[in-house]
Amino acid sequence: MVHKTGQELRKMFIDFWVSKGSRHYPSFSLVPEDPTLLFTIAGMVPFKKYYLGMKPEYPRAVTSQKCIRTNDIDNVGRTARHHTFFEMLGNFAWGNYFKREAITWSWEFLTEYAGLDRDRLYATIYLDDEEAFDIWHKEVGLSKDRIYRFGEDENYWFMGNTGPCGPCSEIMYDQGPSFSCGKPTCDVGCDCDRYLEVWNLVFTQFDRQEDGSLISLPKKNIDTGMGLERLTALVQGVKTDFETDLFSPLIEHTCSMAGIKYGEKPKQDMAVKVIADHSRALAFMIADGILPSNEGQGYVLRRLLRRAVRYGRLIGLDKPFLCDILPVVIELMGDPYSEIIDQRPTIEHVISLEEEKFDRTLEQGTNLLDREIQKLMGKEERILSGKIAFELYDTYGFPFELTEEICNEQSIEVDSDEFDSEMTKQKERARASSKHVHSEVKADVFSRLQDKIGDIDFLGYDKVTSDTVVKAVIRDGEEVDILKAGQEGDVVLDSSPFYAERGGQVGDTGTLTGDDVEAAVDDTFYAFEDLIVHKVRVISGKLEVGKRIFAKVDEGRRLDIKRNHTATHLLHEALQSVLGMHARQSGSMVSPEFLRFDFTHFESLSRSQINEIENIVNEKILDDIPVDTTETTMSEARKAGAKALFEEKYGEKVRVVNISGYSVELCGGTHIGSTGQIGPFKILREESVGSGVRRITAVTGHKSLSLLHSLYDVTSGLSRELSVESGEIPGKVKEIINELKSSQKEIEDLKLKLISTTFEEKLNKVEIPKGISVLTASYDKVSPDLLRELGDKVKNKNSGSVLVLSTVQGPDSVQLIAMADDKALENGVHCGRLIKQVASSIGGGGGGRPAMAQAGGKDAANLEKALQQVADIVKEQLN
Repeated sequence: MVHKTGQELRKMFIDFWVSKGSRHYPSFSLVPEDPTLLFTIAGMVPFKKYYLGMKPEYPRAVTSQKCIRTNDIDNVGRTARHHTFFEMLGNFAWGNYFKREAITWSWEFLTEYAGLDRDRLYATIYLDDEEAFDIWHKEVGLSKDRIYRFGEDENYWFMGNTGPCGPCSEIMYDQGPSFSCGKPTCDVGCDCDRYLEVWNLVFTQFDRQEDGSLISLPKKNIDTGMGLERLTALVQGVKTDFETDLFSPLIEHTCSMAGIKYGEKPKQDMAVKVIADHSRALAFMIADGILPSNEGQGYVLRRLLRRAVRYGRLIGLDKPFLCDILPVVIELMGDPYSEIIDQRPTIEHVISLEEEKFDRTLEQGTNLLDREIQKLMGKEERILSGKIAFELYDTYGFPFELTEEICNEQSIEVDSDEFDSEMTKQKERARASSKHVHSEVKADVFSRLQDKIGDIDFLGYDKVTSDTVVKAVIRDGEEVDILKAGQEGDVVLDSSPFYAERGGQVGDTGTLTGDDVEAAVDDTFYAFEDLIVHKVRVISGKLEVGKRIFAKVDEGRRLDIKRNHTATHLLHEALQSVLGMHARQSGSMVSPEFLRFDFTHFESLSRSQINEIENIVNEKILDDIPVDTTETTMSEARKAGAKALFEEKYGEKVRVVNISGYSVELCGGTHIGSTGQIGPFKILREESVGSGVRRITAVTGHKSLSLLHSLYDVTSGLSRELSVESGEIPGKVKEIINELKSSQKEIEDLKLKLISTTFEEKLNKVEIPKGISVLTASYDKVSPDLLRELGDKVKNKNSGSVLVLSTVQGPDSVQLIAMADDKALENGVHCGRLIKQVASSIGGGGGGRPAMAQAGGKDAANLEKALQQVADIVKEQLN
């Protein structure tokens, strides 16, 4: 067999199927469009819609698809073939070629291109798939004794209980007796590695009904999958995937860092294989925008990283090391996966920050777990409490699976039921502390109205006024007929130009007027599903059910909201341009006063990054780009490249906001006609709002102009006061600050000299056993730094000394410092514990190291009494 690299095999596979008329699609993201899946787990996932009936762009396709699977994570490193990240080679056809082409071309590729020995190849088919049997036997030439028939569990594929399904045929390769389990029954279908599945060919030809019956599909489909890593191992003639050139450089590099040799110790080998596998997964997950978190995809990322770090510890890698492996991953896979090259800075930042964070807690958590395991083994018990596992998860960031793994190594089980119970309690506590109040009464009345009235026609995309009719009035949670002057309530209209709060955009305000009635609309919201409700105050007259009224939105306020909303779309693009594609929207709030935009990122933005983002947004505003809003299907929106929020639910009909191709997003909000109407864009704040989530607050339009006027007034005033030009203000302020610091230093020096001449007079000295002197004193309005300098002077003059010095800044502000020299420490003095007891007597607290500690208190009146206790406390410590 001619040696071929993994890179060559990947390209060869793609080129082969392109030569057969297939369209090559570059690998899709690890984050799937399908909300029912956490990751892209197979090559067919991005094409699922075509198997469900949607017309494909091309009838044939080929991919080498990035995939993540963690269902067998415990087997990674233990077996020859399990991985979390892998590449699936796949060819697909929809209503085009079928079994004959799929089987014969697969045989052609494996034998004539990949170079596998045809005499060692076998095929499995579904029990009654005679069509597949005839193709394998009569056209490929496989003898009958090398074609095996299996039932549904092995050779039938379902998408669900109903829907597209069909038989499959697996191509197997005999690796030889050395791979056998040794059982007399070892044959094709055995779980051992002798007869290895190479390629699975799925023939989707039936539509399964509710009653289990099968109806032939009018268009039959092909879906195949073959692991690149597995194929490479067979072609290169190695025993495990980890010995191929896809992994060996990672293995060698990791061993070199750890100073070990691969193949010497099974436990070391497993650790190295886990690190090699997980380092690939981490790089690709982060490149596709996944960031560490405590749930979902981010939880899996964090779990893989922490698992790799822990296995690194087992082979002596005690310091952060994963970023040192990244260049090898990039060298191996940067071609064709350029995203890991483009996102390298992001990948390095995320890994280094997360690894350092986990490194700090790993030792503490491991020590705790080790102690608990030792206790169990001492009692000859084999079950770890779920409460301990939860403490490790909650306090030390240990994934439950990591605790389970460590325990399993010592043949100890973890009480998973108790762990789940603790998790449930935590969720209940979180719900109990929530400030959100849900009104069941309102939900009842609005749900009844939804059933009675149906959806309300929203006119606000095109209009800010409309003639309409009052359909319902609600007051104090009950339907009524009338709202009188001075009363407040909720009103449902037949149709409405008012935008109800949704997708981060606040609800509209305005007025309702008619014959003898005037009412203010203070807010608009969705009370139940798509029922638009207006919060109303009647100013004069009566608002009655059935009354025809004129609805008018506050147009100026709406325009300010539209400016801010369109600006969030520009901001989203600018963030991804400056920070990387991982910076995805995770929430927003659009009001007339400001916009707030939450996005995924791992650290605070620098001033230069903020400036660059602002400049990009303002450039797009100055370009006055048209903003087009269209309604289309979800599939058409996807084809146009429209961004969608991962957590949002969309119907088949969606609105797409297209800023001339620069930004294309699914959005149901209201927007301006061109970017020039936004006005100046200014970021006010950038801050953290949670792990891996940052927030930008910004203003546009009138608010940004007001801000500019205000800033100009401030700088003009400072310029006059300081007698400098506006550009010279920072330098002048710095000069004044330096002068002030210098003056303060002179004052402190003078204070020190003044106090130094009299400080011995204030010292209260008590001699206690073991040659220890306890010295206490109090000074008025002395800085903590000066207090420390005084303490050092006293300590240096008095051998075997313990000091507690205090300064009174006011009746409710006292600061304390405690110090002890080496002799006192040797005799058992601990300043941290000492200061804590003293501070408690003046309504305060503190602590510190044995040699020095600080504290504060609020009760200056009791200070003298507190200082009198010091000698007795020190005596207790000596004893």
